[in-house]
Amino acid sequence: MTRSPAEANRHTYDDARLAALYDVDNPPGEDHAFFRQVADEADARTIVDLGCGTGSLTVTLARKGRVVVGIDPAEAMLQTARTRPGGEAVQWRRGTSSLIRADEADLVVMTGNVAMHLIGEDWHAALGHIAAGLVPGGRLAFETRNPAWRAWEHWNREPTRRETPVGPVVESETTTPPDSSGVVRMHTRTEFLADGAVTEVEQHLQFRSEAQVRADLAAAGLTVERISSDWRRGPFDTDTHRLMVAEARRG
Repeated sequence: MTRSPAEANRHTYDDARLAALYDVDNPPGEDHAFFRQVADEADARTIVDLGCGTGSLTVTLARKGRVVVGIDPAEAMLQTARTRPGGEAVQWRRGTSSLIRADEADLVVMTGNVAMHLIGEDWHAALGHIAAGLVPGGRLAFETRNPAWRAWEHWNREPTRRETPVGPVVESETTTPPDSSGVVRMHTRTEFLADGAVTEVEQHLQFRSEAQVRADLAAAGLTVERISSDWRRGPFDTDTHRLMVAEARRG
């Protein structure tokens, strides 16, 4: 059966062992500190973490007097999120941006390149749901990769063995150049040596220029406050920087 890009991404981490590997490969860092800073600056009382994954950031946003909602389509990821320390303090919802309620959030965050996993109309629909879900003056923060750096050229990997919390694995990865819409296809094969199980996952990531990000946010009714080059809000230059960190506000 052929899946659309959205469907392919939807099932990317819906496997308990892949969810465990996700946490190993994506430890907390400056990005988490940045999103917590944004939440504090906004004095956010309700935060939605869209595409929350295993919830490693989500649980750290929760505190007394604040409502935190984590949304993700993958049940395996949410199962990890629910059972991690602090998971009981978060409202977990399985699904997509359509689960954001009207005028619900002071802040919506998309981390771990979630924005790039939203392809074509799914991206525009998500921005629409986010805009409708933010209270007036509410904020959106996310990161995406600068296509000028052609990161996909460095993602191909020959089969490589490593030790992990779920046992030894052999992994390989192949990518395609972006299509006319900036969509890169990434095929990852993981063999779990303990029992010989193999997972093969195809992800789709859409690269967007700074101009496109700004235009798409504006079309959704979101005003861009800044686009930075790093987690310390350094100025962004298309020819120089790999990362775009976007902050926008509902007017």
